[in-house]
Amino acid sequence: MKKLLSILLCAALIFSLAPARTTYAAGTWPSNVTIEADGGILIDADSGTVLYSKNIHETYYPASITKILTAYIIINYCDLDDTVTFTHSAVNTLEPGSSILGARVGDKMSVRDCLYALLLQSANEVANALAEHCSGSVEAFAELMNEEAKKLGCVDSNFANPSGLNNPNHYTSAHDMSLIAKAAFSDPTFLEIDKTLYYDVPAGQLQQYPDGWRYYMHHRMMKKNDSQYYSGIIGGKTGYTSLAGNTLVTCAERDGLKLIAVVLNGRQTHYSDTKALLDFGFENFKSVLIADQDSAYQEIENDLSIGGIFSGDTIKLSVDTNSAITLPMTGNFADVTSSLDYELDETAPKSAVARIDYKYGDRIVGQAYLETSTVPGYVVKESIQEVSSTSVTSETEETALESVPSTEAAKPTFISDQNKRENSTVSIFDILKKILTVGGIIGAVGIIILGIIIYREKQEERAMTIRRQNRERRRKEWGATTEFNLVMQEHLRSKNQFKKRSLWDKIKNWFRR
Repeated sequence: MKKLLSILLCAALIFSLAPARTTYAAGTWPSNVTIEADGGILIDADSGTVLYSKNIHETYYPASITKILTAYIIINYCDLDDTVTFTHSAVNTLEPGSSILGARVGDKMSVRDCLYALLLQSANEVANALAEHCSGSVEAFAELMNEEAKKLGCVDSNFANPSGLNNPNHYTSAHDMSLIAKAAFSDPTFLEIDKTLYYDVPAGQLQQYPDGWRYYMHHRMMKKNDSQYYSGIIGGKTGYTSLAGNTLVTCAERDGLKLIAVVLNGRQTHYSDTKALLDFGFENFKSVLIADQDSAYQEIENDLSIGGIFSGDTIKLSVDTNSAITLPMTGNFADVTSSLDYELDETAPKSAVARIDYKYGDRIVGQAYLETSTVPGYVVKESIQEVSSTSVTSETEETALESVPSTEAAKPTFISDQNKRENSTVSIFDILKKILTVGGIIGAVGIIILGIIIYREKQEERAMTIRRQNRERRRKEWGATTEFNLVMQEHLRSKNQFKKRSLWDKIKNWFRR
């Protein structure tokens, strides 16, 4: 019986290993698109993958697409039901001919109403009023804009005002603007406001329009009755100044693929350039969820519950289920290679221990974080007598007990939350009693043996976990070491690549014990 149980347990462990993923050479990256604007970029809004680029790190004046960052900051720093009061400096420091809502000194609007005016009407006095409400002054808000842009990964930008009006110290790049747009369009509140086609200013808020006023979204690709309409557009922002030329940010989604296009310093071609970029993206690329394809970075340990015997607390490593990569239509996940980087920046989740970078050829097509979580477990209880005499002090240890006849109280019994059974005490024939008794004894002995095997296995795993924690502690004390790098590289291998003892070794080791 002992040998049979050992064989069955080892076989279960072997067959639970995930198959390896064969990697093939990546195909050619699509490039059949051109734009007339000086700078432009197309990215996957989910994975951040750059699908097309033109002068993406050159700096240009952004004009009113600046207001995407302004709105993103206001949403995250201010209560949308707060009241904004328009000051003299907010209303009377604008360039002649700039876009406005028509607010006057002393007018009051909610932050929410101001955001609609900011993104739809592109109202510059509203941008100033929001900046003053959030930070006390336009200058202080500009400092906050630069801080937040840096957190989002921007490297080419400097923002001097919340509106985007002409200023030699106010500039950005297509790369940076795509990162800002990616963050903004991931925010449900921003998306709800920005996808609106028109909005009504309530009566009594503006002195100039005491009965209220309706204003409309400027982005022509969002309007179904416009010749520039594009199916799938979910939001965007226009911009224009004499120095910036035409600028345009657009987000669109089709068939599960969400794209962001940025065009800078366009010459009346910003809509045709954007259409060309979106057509190129939707025709040539697809989004693939990492969790559906990559098993190499899934849970390192799984809760084990066999016959009521459970492991203690376990540390699990898993990949965010929402992480995605972007591939050409003809590409497969098998074409992708991955590498692990444990030097994380401040944008990484608190639970992350490393970042996985996915590449298609030499191009990064997506990233995911390897995150830890602690799962409460259970402990082995040898018998009902031990359970009744032991005080459970750990919050993570739970034991479910069945009541058994007093005549069998001395028998070792294991109880499972998933497999509770009642012992039958009714018998008709003596021979049936004997058969049931013998069967029960054999079953109990088998469960005890299996429990001991599993318990020893889990003790080994706990010891390994302690060793890993010691390595991690040493790594934090000494910095990245060769030893730690080797340990982390083990996570890059699929489960069937982990070196396991052979079936015969496990059987021999059991009998030695």
